[in-house]
This record gives sequence, structure tokens and C-alpha cells, in this order.
Amino acid sequence: MGSGFARQKSVRLQKRRMKQEVLTYPIPWHLVCTLRSRGTEQMVMGNQTNVSYFILSGVSSDPQLQPFLFVVFLFIYLVTVVGNGAIRVVIRADPHFHTPMYFFLFHLSLFDICYSSVTVPKMLQNLLEEKKTIYLHGCIAQMSLLLFVGGTEVFILSAMAYDQYAAMCDPLRYLGTMNKELCIQLKGGAWVMGTFYSLTNAAPALHLHFCGHNEVHNFNSELPSLLEVSCTETFTSKMAFLTSTMISGLTSISITLVSYICIISSILRIRSAKGRGKAFSTCISHITVVVLYYGAGLFRYLRPTPASSVVLDRLFSIQYSILTPMLNPIIYSLRNKEVKAALGNILQKMKGT
Repeated sequence: MGSGFARQKSVRLQKRRMKQEVLTYPIPWHLVCTLRSRGTEQMVMGNQTNVSYFILSGVSSDPQLQPFLFVVFLFIYLVTVVGNGAIRVVIRADPHFHTPMYFFLFHLSLFDICYSSVTVPKMLQNLLEEKKTIYLHGCIAQMSLLLFVGGTEVFILSAMAYDQYAAMCDPLRYLGTMNKELCIQLKGGAWVMGTFYSLTNAAPALHLHFCGHNEVHNFNSELPSLLEVSCTETFTSKMAFLTSTMISGLTSISITLVSYICIISSILRIRSAKGRGKAFSTCISHITVVVLYYGAGLFRYLRPTPASSVVLDRLFSIQYSILTPMLNPIIYSLRNKEVKAALGNILQKMKGT
């Protein structure tokens, strides 16, 4: 018994020495700070309820103005769907329009309809309801679709600019350059870039936590608006968004700018003023669309934070996600006599039947 008691006593002494060593071991100060900050963040999240839905502030908070806004945006949405749908019908029905330029215009019209359809129906619903809500999963889905459609559309516009360059600067080899295989590859590349842009930003956003404040100061679920209401660290999401936007934006803008620099230099070499005017009129529609889309989008996303404004953010979001899809078919059809003539023929056939 004496030996057993001595053994137990020695074990207790060893445990006491180990505890003293642990207590006296110096813990790095940065680790202490990290543990404290994480503990504070967990306490804050623990004291607040996780958000399951968001409240969209909408275009205006004035209840008397909302019926008028409902009529305005409903009209815009109908014009967008009917106008872009008509262009797609004309291009598909008339073999005369089975060319590279109209091939890209056909897909641009599809994405204009998608861009407006992702945002406007929910906006119209909220304009009629007192509580303007969107569930968290619906918010993430809307954000991902907006990123995909916007990221794809910029590269379709770049493909259209390259098509203009091939037609204006090398017309003799145009049909060989812009063959069917290349058009499909450019369209597929635009889809791939749009998918990459969406996934790159949606993946970090899925790890964000939302608690407490749940009012989004916008009429849709754009990523910058969601980052403002997150109660956790958003540095990763902001860096992913900034990096992917810079890569996609600079790549597509570079292709468009280089193409139009070559086009303008080629036009300036034309001797007759009539020839220069005719050549310039062929690409003015696309230049107008590019300026409207890129101008509003870049100002909305790449504007410095101190210069941000809720009203300006809403206006520019409306410009590139609602107004530009409506204006695209008007711009392309009003300046194109062939499209107007083909559309008139289709309407006459419909009346005859």
C-alpha cells in the first residue's frame, strides 16, 4: 500500500507541474488579439438573429408615387420583351439576316430579355406590396443571375465590336474570318466568361452571414448592396468582386477599344465625305449601346466608396439593367431599314392570316 500511495503522489505532482508550465508559457499577443476578436464577433452574431429575408428599399419610398412607377416600369418591361423578342423573330425567320452581325445581335437580345426579367418582375411585385421583401435564397439567386447575364453581355458586345472591325478593316476576307465556327466560339467564350464571373463572386458571398439589419438600399440584390448589410468580414468578397470586375471589364473594353480605334482610322482614310458618313453610320448603333452600357456599369461598380450615393447607385442600376435592354432593339431597328422592312413584312403576313 505504501508503494501505491507513493506512486499516486508522484503522478499528482507531475500533473501539477504540467499545469504550471502551461500557465506560465508565454502566449503570443497577436494570437490573444485574434482570439478576442473572434470571440467578440461570435458574441455579436450570437446576440442577433440570422436574417432569412431582406427588405428592398425600392426605387422610391413614397407610397403615392409607387402606382405611377408600377405603370412606368411595366411599360418599360413590356417594350423590352416585345422589342427584343421581335428582333429575335426577324433574325430567325429571314435568311437574309443569317450573318455574323445578326448572329450576335440575336444572342444580345436574349440576354437583354433575361437581364430585365431577373429584376423587373420582382420590382413590380414590391411596388404593389406594403412589405417589399425577398428571401435570402432568392436574393443570392438573383445576384448570381445578374452577375452571369452582365458578365456575358459585355463579351457579346466585344464580339460585335470585333465583327465590325473585320467587316470595316478587312472586308475582302470578312466571310473567311467571321466563319460559323469562330462565331460559335466567340459566343461560347462569352458564356464561359459570364459563368466564371458569376461563380467567382457568388462563392465568397455564400459564406457571408447576415444578422440584425436587413434593409438593402436598392431595388434588386446586387452584390455591392448585399456587402453593405453583411455582419461578417467582407474583405474576401470585395477583393474577388474588384479583381473579377477589373479582369472582365478591362478585357472586354480593350477588345472593343482596339477594334474601334482600327475602325475609325480606317474610316478616316476614306477620301469622300459621303463614304465616311456611310461607313460611320454602320457602327454608330453599336457604339451607342456600348457607351450606354459600359458608362453606367463602370460608374456604378468602380466608383470610389467616398463618392457613393444611394440615389446615384439606383439611377445607374436602372440605366444599365432596365433602360439599356429596352433601348437596344429601338437603337438597332430604327437605324436599320432592313430590320424595319423585315418586321413590316412579318406583321403584314400576320394580318393576312
